[in-house]
Amino acid sequence: MKVIQVDHYKQMSEKASDMLFESIKGEKNLVLGLATGGTPVKTYEILTTRINSEKVDMSTVQTINLDEYIGLDAKHLNSYHQYMEDHFFKHVPISPDQTHLPNGVANDLDAECKRYEELIDTIGGVDIQLLGIGSNGHIGFNEPGTPFHETTHVVELAKSTREANARFFSSDEEVPTHAITMGIATIMKSKQVVLLASGKSKADALKQLIEGEVTESCPATVLQNHPNLMIIADHEALSKLSKSTLEQIEANNYISST
Repeated sequence: MKVIQVDHYKQMSEKASDMLFESIKGEKNLVLGLATGGTPVKTYEILTTRINSEKVDMSTVQTINLDEYIGLDAKHLNSYHQYMEDHFFKHVPISPDQTHLPNGVANDLDAECKRYEELIDTIGGVDIQLLGIGSNGHIGFNEPGTPFHETTHVVELAKSTREANARFFSSDEEVPTHAITMGIATIMKSKQVVLLASGKSKADALKQLIEGEVTESCPATVLQNHPNLMIIADHEALSKLSKSTLEQIEANNYISST
């Protein structure tokens, strides 16, 4: 893994958007794995500005999202379909048939999980997967205890995850209890993973990811085994790392061989 330390959330977002922009601009038939939530909002804002200002052709780009709430249709205010429309899709030259998310209101959820997994393979797999990290170490909606071999599946959301997402809903009761998510095995097939982390609330999980043992009790730790992982994180998110690790990161030469 490679770890890039930045000063604050905006700088994290700028670094991430630069990386995504260069890939969108320079790679034909790019498959871009996208994340939602609070972390990538500024990344998408900066990215859309650059795409439009430089009139970048996105006709060969395909996007594939990590997850969607079960029970929320695509037009629901708090669905991830709507999130992506609001923060990215409607602002850039990309057609709906190039963008893919799970169907959270499918009649047969198991069949939908299978369809989505097969779709990812059909379009050639994910070239760059953007990730956040939950305070409990979840990636996508893969909560602690999720087997590392799991592919796209239905998951019951942990209490801490629902509490973290409650700020987007009118009340705690409105937060969905289940979601469809890319599995850990699915995420690990991505050619490159870019994980973003900002703020003290992510410090424990990020310490576990960078310095801890690989364990299903902290799903993000599996990323230690990914051959092309880049972490972009601010000072607060990295604040609980050991002194020796921080010194290597600050010297811009922390690259783990694991």
